[in-house]
Amino acid sequence: MREKEYRLASAARGGLLFMRGVPNVAFADRVVVRDYRGRLRNGQVIRTSEDLVLIQVLEGVDDLDLERTWVRFLDEPVELPVSPSLLGRIFNGTGLPRDNRPKLISNLRRNVNGSPVNPAARAYPREFIQTGISTIDGLNSLVRGQKLPIFSGSGLPHNRLAAQIVRQARLLSGDAQFAVVFAAMGVSYADARFFEEDFESSGVLGNVVMFINRADDPPIERLILPRTALTAAEYLAYDLELHVLVVMTDMTHYAEALREVATAKGDVPSRKGYPGYLYSDLAELYERAGRIKNRHGSITFVPILSMPSDDITHPIPDLTGYITEGQIVLSRELHNQGVYPPVNISPSLSRLMKDGVGKDFTREDHPRVASQLYASYSRAQEIRNLASIIGEGDLSETDRRYLVFAERFETQFVGQREDEDRSITETLNIAWDLLSLLPPELLSRVREGDIAKYYHAEVSPVAHEA
Repeated sequence: MREKEYRLASAARGGLLFMRGVPNVAFADRVVVRDYRGRLRNGQVIRTSEDLVLIQVLEGVDDLDLERTWVRFLDEPVELPVSPSLLGRIFNGTGLPRDNRPKLISNLRRNVNGSPVNPAARAYPREFIQTGISTIDGLNSLVRGQKLPIFSGSGLPHNRLAAQIVRQARLLSGDAQFAVVFAAMGVSYADARFFEEDFESSGVLGNVVMFINRADDPPIERLILPRTALTAAEYLAYDLELHVLVVMTDMTHYAEALREVATAKGDVPSRKGYPGYLYSDLAELYERAGRIKNRHGSITFVPILSMPSDDITHPIPDLTGYITEGQIVLSRELHNQGVYPPVNISPSLSRLMKDGVGKDFTREDHPRVASQLYASYSRAQEIRNLASIIGEGDLSETDRRYLVFAERFETQFVGQREDEDRSITETLNIAWDLLSLLPPELLSRVREGDIAKYYHAEVSPVAHEA
């Protein structure tokens, strides 16, 4: 290793350190910055040329006296020490402990930027992952190796939903080893404590690796945290052959940190001030999930992002939608009605659901039941709009049955307790309870055999309500 140390810093702003006259420095090299008090800060080279080297300082550049700042170039990439002892630990964005336990000591270290995967070596995502949440399992199923983001909004319970997914997610095959990597960026102290205490009290912490960046931590650290977390996931999946679920919140905080650094670098801004390479940067992270042929382990990725002003066309959710295989969208209207989790069914979808449900994975009627629920709820929404114009009294009995179906669908299927872990069988049985509110001749998306086996006639819900 050829270490080089210089005192040639010319400027510091926005978490970046500018240096001139430093030769033979490679992009992505690891850097140690020593200030006038002897304190050390970690950094990474993010731009290099003959006359300028730009360093991203992960702990920020506050209080640096440029005349008395030494920068050491370590001639190595930023790496994370990895071992089976990762499980049960809590780290910051750079991989340093946050749980008052010693540093992880290991001879095995991995570059946090990962290694490129040959597209031909990728295996197609398959196999159902049960989250215990009916709106995901029943209608937008998550499969092993998939990227399925959750689109939320400010004030919506996406953190509670993230914690519930971490607690409850599992593969249905009992012999499969499962682990979770949980990463949080820009969260409040209260939210950080909530995650830590929730996972510890529920007994799942021993099977989880946590990476936490709080709101008062340097924003620049948020740029390295997803890469550190995914590096841990790759080790667990491909070295230890575990099936790994990565839950990451909030990608909006990551994108805002990227915009801040891009502005400080002088990059030309694109939509809403984000750099033009936001798409490729997000894709670099998201595409580290998946399955690889002839490798037992896998990485399934559930990124969570809060949409500014609830705008699904904002660059962050918009670009995320192009890269991933579907989305779960949370509804402010359902949240205001007290429904948890407030999943908005209409714009939510899982493009790979068909490859993880059905006879060999969940239950033979699952795909058809999901299609019928979507169709019936869509029809009920149309009738709701009609009723708001002409009044409920002028509706037919069938239309009023649809209204009862919609109400119960939102309260009994979409809505569930935060500690309620539903099996896929329970979810499908609830679905049939709701479909049985409608006349069987209206259930055109399911087979006659499904109706004979699962449908059960009830007293007219309209008469019962009356």
